[in-house]
Amino acid sequence: MTELNTQQERVRGTLRHRVDALAADWHAGRNMRRLWQGDESLWTSSGESRWLGWLPIVESQLADPTVLRDFASSVRGRFSHAVLLGMGGSSLCPEVLGECFGGRDGFPELRILDSTDPAQIRECERSVSIESTLFISASKSGSTIETALLTDHFLDRLSARIGPGQAAGQFLAITDPGSRLEAKARDMGFGHLMHGVPEIGGRYSALSHFGMVPAAAMGLDTERLLAGAQAMHSACGPKVPLEHNPGLRLGLLLGAAAQAGRDKLTLIASPGVRSLGTWIEQLVAESTGKLGKGIVPVEGEDLRSAATYGPDRVFVFLSLVGDEEQADERHLRALVRLGHPVVRIGIRSVADLGQEFLRWEIATAVAGAVLGINPFDQPDVESAKVAARELTDAYESEGALPLAEPILEESGIQLFAGGQYAERLLAEAGRHTLGAVLGAHLDTVGEGDYLALLAFVPRNRRTTALLERMRAVVRSRVGVATCVGFGPRFLHSTGQLHKGGADNGVFLQISCSDLVDLAVPGRDLTFGVVKSAQALGDFSVLTRLGRRALRVHLGNGIGDLDRLAAALSGAAG
Repeated sequence: MTELNTQQERVRGTLRHRVDALAADWHAGRNMRRLWQGDESLWTSSGESRWLGWLPIVESQLADPTVLRDFASSVRGRFSHAVLLGMGGSSLCPEVLGECFGGRDGFPELRILDSTDPAQIRECERSVSIESTLFISASKSGSTIETALLTDHFLDRLSARIGPGQAAGQFLAITDPGSRLEAKARDMGFGHLMHGVPEIGGRYSALSHFGMVPAAAMGLDTERLLAGAQAMHSACGPKVPLEHNPGLRLGLLLGAAAQAGRDKLTLIASPGVRSLGTWIEQLVAESTGKLGKGIVPVEGEDLRSAATYGPDRVFVFLSLVGDEEQADERHLRALVRLGHPVVRIGIRSVADLGQEFLRWEIATAVAGAVLGINPFDQPDVESAKVAARELTDAYESEGALPLAEPILEESGIQLFAGGQYAERLLAEAGRHTLGAVLGAHLDTVGEGDYLALLAFVPRNRRTTALLERMRAVVRSRVGVATCVGFGPRFLHSTGQLHKGGADNGVFLQISCSDLVDLAVPGRDLTFGVVKSAQALGDFSVLTRLGRRALRVHLGNGIGDLDRLAAALSGAAG
């Protein structure tokens, strides 16, 4: 029997009473039994029962382990790399596994490509030998635009070198039955086709083929990962008392904390499992951010003195045993002393990550019930997709994206804001300079808010470091929780929370001109145009909802990021 990862909660005062009262209600209502039975009245009775296929998935995967074993054998020794083309729930679990486990001898090295940024696509292509690469096209719906365009791009590239028939043999599709991607895979003769479970939403799909097939491609022991998840499955069962039920305990705490104003779930992970936070971020944000409610995951933020945190935080330490940092332990004790709720999850080894996927899925479903929302839909993700699609359609018919008038332009950097918010920023800035308007934007941040940097730029070490530097600067100025998201990847993650959650987000979107672009095969489009349409679509939805959103466009390309960072430092000084 697999030993469970540990979970300790340190919660005091009024919040402790709230959690205890909720626990009593859940026990009296037999709510955990209702969850496992698929009783959608536990949530909002709006179709939740159709999305609970993740509850029995571990059992069905372990019932026939030969599928994953045989696939791993077919890959071993054949490919140098595997490139996963997917977004959100289709990419984040494989990314966690790739970063936590690393490569395995004889198996391909995994790369994740979840961007339409042309520079990032070119860099991925340069980092592999495409003639010896397995391409994994992953999309539940089969119509995810990024996956579709990236699949066409690499099919075109590889076909030019080795011919279309042989090229298609190096592609694997993971998709739900009957999808457009399945039809493409069959028509073109993809080497492999694996089906998802239609009753599992993308962000709950880690233990289905969307997570386990890439794991098998990497040479990981999928049966060990699933056995860990099975142990957590048993520990969170309907008959397990609250004090021994980790998923229920965590979910009740997160839900109660959000109701009490502690809606900033601050994740601190030890180095060996640091990437787990990005998967949790998507699961929690996209599941809970709707109906003006939500839990805001704060992932990757540097720890500061415990006294600098406001009363809107819950802290979860994800500690890989033997990998803990002493500074984190000191912070944990200091936070507890000051009365902040703290959860510590002790992960025995990376082989036990399967437990964490199920723990957090259960906890998120429970928190959604506490908040009175449907944790399985994502209506505002769809609104941004529609806006982006309308813009790309307009480009193909008219040859240009709609032009907007900047509220300020300074040395190639343009600022955009909508209607009344633009007037407010210019009035409060006083001087019409880049630094003054940025400062006015930061001044709109109040207690209980969070500030998000949303960057439609290539995601690499340099840009990540620059954005983290900006994050530290603005946090010092505004003193609230901060988040960083790379577009378009965050659109499939925190994007739902930004639009459907509470109006406590302040957004700085950063876009850039692409000095070198890439054509999309078979379309009158480039990847740069698609990325621009996605940025404009997201910004238009935020603006339409009256969110405090400022868009910064770097007209001279990514090199202007340094200038923006300097301007932010000046504005925050």
